[in-house]
Parts: sequence; C-alpha cells; structure tokens
Amino acid sequence: MLTQLKSPMSPQNDPWEAIDRRKQFGSNKLTSIEFTVTNLCNLRCEHCAVGDVLTMKDSEERIPLPLIFQRLDEIEHLDTLSITGGEPMFNQQIITDYIVPLLRYAHERGAKTQINSNLTLDLDRYEAILPYLDVLHISFNYVDAQDFYRTAYVHKMHPVSFSQAEKTFNTMVENTIELAKRGVFVSAESLISEHTAGKLSRIHHIIKELGCQRHEVHPLYPSDFARHMKILSLAELRGVYNRLLDERDPDLWILFGTLPFYACNSSEEDLALVKRMKDSHNVTVRNDPDGHNRLNTNIFTGEVIVTDFGDVEPLGNLRTDRLDDCFERWQKHSLFQPFNCYCPQSSCVGPNIIVADTYYRGIDFRERKGISL
Repeated sequence: MLTQLKSPMSPQNDPWEAIDRRKQFGSNKLTSIEFTVTNLCNLRCEHCAVGDVLTMKDSEERIPLPLIFQRLDEIEHLDTLSITGGEPMFNQQIITDYIVPLLRYAHERGAKTQINSNLTLDLDRYEAILPYLDVLHISFNYVDAQDFYRTAYVHKMHPVSFSQAEKTFNTMVENTIELAKRGVFVSAESLISEHTAGKLSRIHHIIKELGCQRHEVHPLYPSDFARHMKILSLAELRGVYNRLLDERDPDLWILFGTLPFYACNSSEEDLALVKRMKDSHNVTVRNDPDGHNRLNTNIFTGEVIVTDFGDVEPLGNLRTDRLDDCFERWQKHSLFQPFNCYCPQSSCVGPNIIVADTYYRGIDFRERKGISL
C-alpha cells in the first residue's frame, strides 16, 4: 500500500518563494538546492528545457553521497531541496542510491522537498520517496491522448505508435488521480506556448479534475528543445493570462512562475495584470528562485550552476567548493547585476537570467522602481 501524505503547502506557504529570506536578512541567501540526478527520460517533449543533455545511459561517475551531505551541511539555511532530471524515477539504482537518501536528509533536517516527474512509470516505483516528499511536480500540457502524442515524442529517435502513447498518457492520468486521492500534493505545471495558449483554460480544468492541488503556469522560454518553438510576445502572454484568470476554477491554486511582467513596467496593461494577479483569490506569483535563493548541481559532474536550463558557466564544483561560496559568486557576477534588484513595496526581486534575456535584454532593473502592491 502506498504511503498517505498530507502537506501544508498553500498560497500562504510556499517555501520556494525567494523573497522571504530577502526580507529577513536584507540580501539574497542560498536556501534552496536542486539536484540533477539523471539524464535519462522515457519521453522527448517538444518543449524540454534540458533536452540537449538527455542521453541513453547515465554516467557511472558520480559524486559520493557523503560529500554531497557535507556540502548540504555547510548551508546555514536550507529551506527546500528539489530533485530533477531527465526523469528522476527512470533509473531504480538512482532512486535507491541518491533520490531517497537526499529526500530523507532534507526531510530530517526540516526542509521541504520536491521531485519533478512525468508520472508515467509504474505507481509502485514512487513508494519509496513518498514518506519524504512534500511536492510531486508534474508537467501537464495536454487536453487528451492525441495532444500528448503530438507533444511528448517530437524528439524521439525511434517511432512511437499512438497506442503506445495513449497507454503512457493514461498511466500518467491514473497515477495522478491515485496519488492525489492518497494525499500527495501534486502540482501540475503548464507551459504557455503556441500550442497551449488557446486551450490553457481547458488544461486548467482537467488538472482540477485530476485532483491536483496546484496549477503552476510558466511561459515557454528558448532553452534546448524549446529553442525551435515560437516564443510568445508580451502582448500575447497578457491575453493568455487574462483569459485564464477569467475562466479559471477559483478553488484551484494557480502559481504563476517566471512571470515576465513586473510592477516597475511602464505599460498600464502590464501593471493592470500584475495588480489583478495580486488581488485574485488563490493566485500567487512566485519570485523566481534561480540565482535569488537557489542553485542547481549535478550528481555526475559535480558542477554547480545557477539554473539547469541556462548557458552560464559553472560557478564551482561540489568536489572543491562550498555551495554558499558558489552562490556568492553569482551575486557578484556581471551577468546578474542588471537584475540584482529588490522592490519591497512590490514584493519583487526581479527576473531571472532567462526571463531578462528573452524579454528585457539591455534593461537595467536597478534603475527602475516598482509600484506599491
């Protein structure tokens, strides 16, 4: 029998939110670590932000777990720990040797935990992680199996039949329903792309029907596989966001992440949207963690980077560097300075690097001031 879990996650309690420690300490602090634990995945989605590094076999060279624990012990304030890939649950050895010990470590230390999974594998595979898991984060950009088939196998190296895809889609749906019924906090993320923009509200209501406790919504950004897709304009995104707010289920928490609209924008339409999101019930806008309170590291190479889908050179390595030292390097990095900003009246710490590079290239956010919200 699967473990039953209850989680205190709510719009009032998002431990991944970057601004809370900023308010407490007056500067950005490293409180969140994300581990890339595999480059394997059973899907090849058109929008995959790490698609270029996916492989058919993981490296046998891995950072020893005791050294990882040492680096985590050195972090003074560890609020959250996340696991990502690839598909983290694909390799049973990785689950046993790394995922379960890392989640258990965070759980015992009092940090909140998350794993990013496509949830298409056998349900029993998730049994070992559930006692230590706070958020099960899935990707959901579909209205039916045909939609999934078109999206999830774009970059597959061998043909996949619709019947195979339909079976995988149904497994994901059934797993989501079952785990949500058992009290697992399932957060479903949708990316706003040219393919989802016109049906995001339908996707939202399906996510609610599946029993998910949160709908996380992000724009598509040009990383790896997604570089070949159309990136929506700010005007197009505004329309999508407003339609979703018009048509959403108010009982389902919506979390808007990597939002490219700010309280310091000059556009009245932008400001109206920012205010609307702020005033809407069961809606939150998360200040992006990457570089503001979170770093990513890789269990194979040991490289420490600001985000798992960026092109910034490594800030250090687990073999030689404390994670807090790596974080401070990013705080002083020339690439970060134009958006190393903070507007307490707006509860905003500015964009991350991919948002700034996509929509605000050349803009120095330190010279801007947000309105009070």
